[in-house]
Amino acid sequence: MPATNRTERLLNLVIALAATSRWLTKEQIRRAVPQYERCESDEAFDRMFERDKEDLRELGVPLVTGSHDPLFDDEPGYRIDRGRYELPAIDLTAEELAVLGLASRVWQQASLAGPAARAMVKLRSLGVSEDCETLVGIEPRVRAAEPAFEPLYAATRDGAPVAFRYRKPGDTAAAERRVEPWALTARGGWWYLVGHDRGRGAPRAFKLSRIEGGIRRVGAAGTVVPPRDLDPAAMVRPERTERDDRPARLRLRAGRGTALRLREGARLVTDEEGWSLIEIPIGDVAQLAHQLAGHGPDVLVESPPELRERVLGLLQGTRLTHATDTSGPEPATPGPPSPAAAHSPVSGAPGGPR
Repeated sequence: MPATNRTERLLNLVIALAATSRWLTKEQIRRAVPQYERCESDEAFDRMFERDKEDLRELGVPLVTGSHDPLFDDEPGYRIDRGRYELPAIDLTAEELAVLGLASRVWQQASLAGPAARAMVKLRSLGVSEDCETLVGIEPRVRAAEPAFEPLYAATRDGAPVAFRYRKPGDTAAAERRVEPWALTARGGWWYLVGHDRGRGAPRAFKLSRIEGGIRRVGAAGTVVPPRDLDPAAMVRPERTERDDRPARLRLRAGRGTALRLREGARLVTDEEGWSLIEIPIGDVAQLAHQLAGHGPDVLVESPPELRERVLGLLQGTRLTHATDTSGPEPATPGPPSPAAAHSPVSGAPGGPR
């Protein structure tokens, strides 16, 4: 078997064992890991599983066995010891954080994200509730698919002021903001831009998911210099999000949106040729809008209107980002590095919640 298939199989096994606090039986593991399902016989699966267990232990993955009820002779189960598997605290420089932040963006879109998602869907179909908090180190929890990320990262790196339309919580329409960008930082799994808001004459933090449309440069590179004592994380206030219990009506293309169909509280309304109409609880409007936008044309939002508008705004922002040059004119001959170039434009990228 090629080494890539073995690596993917071991990764899927780790994801399955780390994604829940319950003990998983061999049969549940076999059904969750695609490569095990393709085994021709029970004996072939047993041999492969025994080899993989030994491989994980040699790699330092603390695989342990146990049962749901120690008083009875239940079938033994398997899981990963979280306390021994978690990494200790690591101190990184600003430059190292910037590199890791960009690397996490690439990893989130990597080819192995597909098998990982399929493993999660299979575990849910088996009645196993996943605990995604345990997947730190396997997949990043920080979203980086924001349309505004690329142009804001470039503007922050170059020290160039920008303008964009921003919708605050509770506002019915987005307002124009002109900002001197200082840094991008992550908190609670979301990206934020921190900088000086020219209109308000004060430092502000902007959640990237609330930016609508494209990003425009409104000044020359090198004109923005971040404060020397800048602490981007301290500028981001925890956001209190009220749960929206209204149902969202979604039309899904046949064979698509499996995770949405299996979402807790999902209800099938109609199943027509080529499309299914379902209802799911909204929960967090912004989070659901990002999930739906990731499905592209395979998911259509029928209601409520504000959810549909958010999804359309994300898709339009992506189109504008890739179809137009938002970086503005650049000098033909680059000059010396600006003071802002020495400042890392990404802060705390891989850390998730603070």
